[in-house]
Amino acid sequence: MYAPEFEYHRAATVAEAIQLLSSNEDAKLIAGGHSLLPLLKLRLARPSVLVDIGRISELKGITISDGTVRIGALTTHWEISSSHDLEHACGIMAEAAGGIGDTQVRNRGTIGGNVVHADPASDWPTVLTALGAKFNIQGAGGSTRTVEPGDFFVGPLTTTLGEQEVLTSIEAPTLGHHQRAEYAKMAHPASGFAVVGAAVVVTVEGDVCTAARIAVGGLVPVPVRMTSVETALVGKALNQENIAEAASHASNDLQGEILGDFFASAEYRKAMAEVEIRHALFHATEVSHH
Repeated sequence: MYAPEFEYHRAATVAEAIQLLSSNEDAKLIAGGHSLLPLLKLRLARPSVLVDIGRISELKGITISDGTVRIGALTTHWEISSSHDLEHACGIMAEAAGGIGDTQVRNRGTIGGNVVHADPASDWPTVLTALGAKFNIQGAGGSTRTVEPGDFFVGPLTTTLGEQEVLTSIEAPTLGHHQRAEYAKMAHPASGFAVVGAAVVVTVEGDVCTAARIAVGGLVPVPVRMTSVETALVGKALNQENIAEAASHASNDLQGEILGDFFASAEYRKAMAEVEIRHALFHATEVSHH
């Protein structure tokens, strides 16, 4: 099916893109197009105006400074996955980007488009939640605000981003010498989307976990922090027995709506959350397991 007719504008700056959004009530932004184009063809989105922001240079690139990774919203998954500097500073981000979709998706799709689309099965929301990332947003008149993942994602395909706002960049802390991070997912065989995904960031001193941030996605409308699992890990040696015991607390944090479909039921997804948390922790800490 072809997309409905629309006007097309190419913005040269963020300010121009916001002005175009303000002047056209139902305008939509487009960059890589991997989220919006399927919606247009299915007539699930019918904007009268498309604002192309794909060539705004200020929204592209990766910088690492003072313990912070800053990634422009228009940076592609391929650019993230192939960055050697990022691999050393925060390897989980490069790893996650390399597992998104296929080569064509990674070459055209952007981290900003992925985050704003807020698909529950996307990898980035879960990873960025575990990292404690921040989303930098620009609005009309040059106003700016910064939002954390727990406030940014509000439901399936829904974020706190306003109709006249643009996500400009994502910031995440670099990983310290004693920190380990990993993302593990049960991927849908056709799309590569996460049926269930788990991201873990643990601080290890000696063999003991002194801090943990764990999030799961794919089975819930928005990423969920696994606070019960985190609490069970802190103060414990990260061996196979303790990791398995901590992961068994996952159900305590999954009391809300759990998604199910013809491919995997809600019950199955809930059971797999514990499995993927274990996988991520085992791989992050290099604990041998079967």
